[in-house]
Amino acid sequence: MNLDTREPMIDTFGVLETAALLRELTAGLIAVTDFDEALRRLVRIARDAVPEVDSCGFTALRAGEPAGATASDPDRAELDDPRHGPDTPALTAVRRRDMITAHDLDHESRWPVWVGRARALGVHGVISAPVDVDEQVIGAINLYAAATDVLTTRHQLTAMLLAEHAGLLLAAVRDRERQAAQADQLDSALLEEGVVGHAVGVIMTQRGCPAPEALEVLRSAASSLDIPLREVAERLVLTVSRPRDN
Repeated sequence: MNLDTREPMIDTFGVLETAALLRELTAGLIAVTDFDEALRRLVRIARDAVPEVDSCGFTALRAGEPAGATASDPDRAELDDPRHGPDTPALTAVRRRDMITAHDLDHESRWPVWVGRARALGVHGVISAPVDVDEQVIGAINLYAAATDVLTTRHQLTAMLLAEHAGLLLAAVRDRERQAAQADQLDSALLEEGVVGHAVGVIMTQRGCPAPEALEVLRSAASSLDIPLREVAERLVLTVSRPRDN
């Protein structure tokens, strides 16, 4: 009877624990516009939130080629780096499109070179789960344990949910990154355009502010007046160039 009472409590605790992790991950990545920064936050949050996991890493591939690694603990970054070769848990997870688990690296025959490096760095258990970000970027999130046989089915479920949720959040970060880059290109084009560039120069002189801030002032005015940006720029340039009465 005690066992029956305890088991649902353990399961409920695990669900709440995972929900808290996903909520923290969402809060940490929801407004990030830099993909590398998003990865750094992801591995730190996962390391700190998942019990028995003492470090976390992310192995990234871009267009099928190694694109680097991010680690919660820099001393173990080499374990996630795809440039060390294809014989790793992370790249096995990516190739098979399936989660890879090794509960005890002391008795692990797969990835012999990688296992040697991992054990030397104090890692004795690993879970690698594939992460789909978008059509260009894929990877794997890697959870490391310092002890053998501590990674359970609950950790596997957590890793699966973490990978799925992280993929969605990272895809959104990539979209925001692309949008920001496109906006920067548009801003550069606008600043090079005659009348808009002239108007921005006027605002910079009047307010003593940099070009991006001056362009934002111009955009705000266009939005408030509900007229095209170029028309606002033309009006401003015309106003300042009009000769004043003596």
